[in-house]
Amino acid sequence: MTLRVAVQMDPIETINIGGDSTFALMLEAQARGATLVHYLAGDLSAENGRVRAKARPLKVINQPGAHFEWLGEARTVDLADEADVVLMRQDPPFDMGYITATHLLEQIQDRVLVVNDPAEVRNAPEKLFVLRFPDLMPPTLVTKSLEEAMDFRARHGAIVVKPLYGNAGTAVFLIDEKDGNLPALVELFGSVWREPFMVQAFLPSVADGDKRIVLVDGEAAGGINRLPKKGEIRSNLAAGGSAQPTDLTPREQEICARLGPELKRRGLIFVGIDVIGGFLTEINVTSPTGIRAIDRFNGTNTPARIWDAIKARLDARA
Repeated sequence: MTLRVAVQMDPIETINIGGDSTFALMLEAQARGATLVHYLAGDLSAENGRVRAKARPLKVINQPGAHFEWLGEARTVDLADEADVVLMRQDPPFDMGYITATHLLEQIQDRVLVVNDPAEVRNAPEKLFVLRFPDLMPPTLVTKSLEEAMDFRARHGAIVVKPLYGNAGTAVFLIDEKDGNLPALVELFGSVWREPFMVQAFLPSVADGDKRIVLVDGEAAGGINRLPKKGEIRSNLAAGGSAQPTDLTPREQEICARLGPELKRRGLIFVGIDVIGGFLTEINVTSPTGIRAIDRFNGTNTPARIWDAIKARLDARA
């Protein structure tokens, strides 16, 4: 039977296919004979236990500048009746709009496989889920208190301050031991975000790279080393970082082995973790990236591995 895949993502017109993991997943699904429909999170609606989306069928093409073709007009799709798999792949920020989408998709999770599991996505925001593994992390504080942030810096030296629900390296600040801007920064964060912020001890080894490691259904599938550009501490590719091939160290393999069973249990099939100098800094479950670079460097096919894991989940439901 032809697999029917609904993809909830950002506008496909805007993506860079050279690095877009969602596009890679769509290409692999299509190569396996699946049909694809595309919709935005804002196209979701719910009524009387039914969850619908205004979606358009499409074909994806691995050609920059001409990477998709619409196969029909937009129409309202009942996701539980007309899809076998929903890929929840819109980019953060992880705001109330994102959380609402998880609640809507959770209503149909017993009838259609949503990847990643929407309830677990909601319960595992990147910078909070990681707190469950304090022994794997650098010294970390979550607070809204300037006094606590000042005390943390006095104990640990230079610190990195970042919002809890940011993405792509946005609003990440390095504050050294003598920097007088910490009070103003805490004030700014308090005026922009209602939530606490995260403070971590600065890891100078970030100059040697920040590894993105992808886990598929709890198993390590490979990684890339992201180097910050000159004058930056942020190594995110979206912030100008560059990717290099890498192998996993014994410490990184240990981290993956610790996380893997919990990720699998939660139905988090496609996860990207960030590791700096042997310390786990984030667990990305909303819309992780990196698989196209990993596959270019390693000659692997991570999308195929992800779809094999999805098929195994579907078979277990049958």
